[in-house]
Amino acid sequence: MNMKSIFYKNISVNRKGYVFLLASLFLLTPLPAYANCDAEAAPRVNWAGCDKSGQDFSGKDLSSAVLSRANFQGANFSGARLMSADFNFSDISGATFDKARLEGARLLSVKAEKTSFKETIMDNASFSRSKMHQADFRQARLRQVDFYETRLGAADFSHAILPGANFSRAYLVAAVFDGADLTQANMKSAAMESVSLKQATLTSVVLDQADLKFVDFSGADLTKASLREAVIDGAIFEGAQLGRTIWIDFKRCRADAIGSCQ
Repeated sequence: MNMKSIFYKNISVNRKGYVFLLASLFLLTPLPAYANCDAEAAPRVNWAGCDKSGQDFSGKDLSSAVLSRANFQGANFSGARLMSADFNFSDISGATFDKARLEGARLLSVKAEKTSFKETIMDNASFSRSKMHQADFRQARLRQVDFYETRLGAADFSHAILPGANFSRAYLVAAVFDGADLTQANMKSAAMESVSLKQATLTSVVLDQADLKFVDFSGADLTKASLREAVIDGAIFEGAQLGRTIWIDFKRCRADAIGSCQ
């Protein structure tokens, strides 16, 4: 057999092996799950792209459900179990999630204007780049929640638990955080004009380069916080604890500083 024949024979064998490999991979790859808008509420249900506006899911278990790109306007999820649920790109405006469980839920780029999350448990959930004007998070538990570049104008976080939350580059104008726990939260470069942080815990919070014009820090604990290059025109620090806080000019405040960086 000449060299030319051997060459073409090897190519033929290689092609057969490649086709066999592709066929094997195809057979081993699970078929994609398709949405079933008529399916009953249950863990891992797939309602992607479905219209469930105004419906009542209170107390239902929808853990790990696929709820992306769906319409849930005005729906009721009070007390529901939604751990690791996927709401990405859905419209949940005006919906109610009071006292629901959403640990690890994904809510990227959702529309959630005037949505209620009162007393909801949402540790490690993500709301990055969502629109959530006037959302209600009063007394919610939001440890390590991601609000990166989220629009939260006039949202209410009164007495919410937010240690380690990420609000970097978020829009928080006129939001309320009175009595909230924001220990070690990241609020770098956030737009926070006229935000109320009265009696809030802001220990070790990062506020570098944030817009803090007219923010009310009355009675807040800013111990070891960082305000490097922040804009604080008109901000109120009456009774605020500023011990070892890093000020806008990079100066570190005295350990006993209260009301002003001394």
